[in-house]
Amino acid sequence: MGIANLGSHPYGIDTDFRRSLLQGIALFRGIDAESLTDLLPQCGRIDVQKGHVLLSPERENHCVYVVLSGRLTVHLGSLDAPKIADLGPGSCAGEMSLIEDKDPSAFVVATETSHLMVISHTLLWRMVDRSHTFCKNLLIVLSERVRSDNEYIANSLGVLRQAERNAQTDALTGLGNRHWMRTMFEREVTRALHSNRSLCLMMIDVDNFKAFNDQYGHTAGDSVLVAVAEALREYLRPTDLVARFGGDEFSVLLPDLHIKQARQTAERIRQQIAGLSPPSLATAVTVSIGLAERTPSDDVATLVQRADAAMYDAKEAGRNRVAVAAESDPA
Repeated sequence: MGIANLGSHPYGIDTDFRRSLLQGIALFRGIDAESLTDLLPQCGRIDVQKGHVLLSPERENHCVYVVLSGRLTVHLGSLDAPKIADLGPGSCAGEMSLIEDKDPSAFVVATETSHLMVISHTLLWRMVDRSHTFCKNLLIVLSERVRSDNEYIANSLGVLRQAERNAQTDALTGLGNRHWMRTMFEREVTRALHSNRSLCLMMIDVDNFKAFNDQYGHTAGDSVLVAVAEALREYLRPTDLVARFGGDEFSVLLPDLHIKQARQTAERIRQQIAGLSPPSLATAVTVSIGLAERTPSDDVATLVQRADAAMYDAKEAGRNRVAVAAESDPA
């Protein structure tokens, strides 16, 4: 891939053709071709084939490449990464690394056979010194590149944040999932421990859920889980933390509540859910709830274990009721 001098090409000597060509190039827009008449013929030109890597973070760059025909794409990180920009006729590449005097930050690759103008580092600065309009155009190109990069970064962060939300949210109910629960519950338990605040954990299980699914189908079962989640949102405080623990089981962390207050909350929730069953269902929708109050030795795992054991006590006692872990049962 050799570099030919523009002076050896028809548009290096034909003034009208050269003027028409330059007006389609962002760097030369509004410039009188005659003002650069001695510099333009010093620009090189190259033809690159489809797939040719023009710029790479692994190689130094000493030129600005202007697309006269064909198309280039820009990729961050690797050539396999999604493209972040298309560079068609009139666009340029390499100016950022040249101005910053650093290796390119991205890969630039030809997606079709392309004809490029090549402006060397030295020649670029001579054009800047010669023409205020060229200098202004270069600044515009640089600012547009920075704006485009910022938009890409902002969009990427948005995608990343959405992915993080998806990774921490239960798709069916919209509640926090097990991963979210582990992080948030541990944070709240640690805060309560350091400030010596009260805290209770509620474990909730839908009674006879498997039988309900078998009788009415999974779609009806999903609607029950969504309804239970909505009831929890409605009857809990904004400061309470609610998660889908898994299957038909939910976890609720109740900061700043002692066990008597937590039990009152649990009873309200139990009664509300019991009232959800439509007349068409032969099987009532009810929940069994287990409660545990934090002790100084509790971490999230032991608190869950105690509340879960209380929940199974509620089931063994007949379901559709609230049970309190023995360690925190009021005298």
